Amino acid sequence: MARLSAYDRRKFRTRNKIRRTSKGKPRLSVFRSLRHIYAQIIDDEQGVTLAASSSLALKLQGKKSEVAREVGRDIAQKALKKGIEEVVFDRGPYKYHGRVKALAEGAREGGLKF
Repeated sequence: MARLSAYDRRKFRTRNKIRRTSKGKPRLSVFRSLRHIYAQIIDDEQGVTLAASSSLALKLQGKKSEVAREVGRDIAQKALKKGIEEVVFDRGPYKYHGRVKALAEGAREGGLKF
């Protein structure tokens, strides 16, 4: 068996905690690259993406944390249009800090509960 990288270990550890506590709620998954931030709301039971948003698609400019907050508001708006009010936050391998925290706060401001 191949050794997993520290990145993969952190991701799997977070994902397993979410899987145990989600109780059928959709998952708000975050991916962070050096320039952009992406968010998806995923239904794991059916394996489909219900809503998605990113700083790349929105063509936002400015400080990265401010852009992340706008992406959070946008994903919350899209989710509420589809009738999704409650999700489980999946930060992946990233610490709940900086851009990831800003995205979460933006989603909460937009009306999502987690």
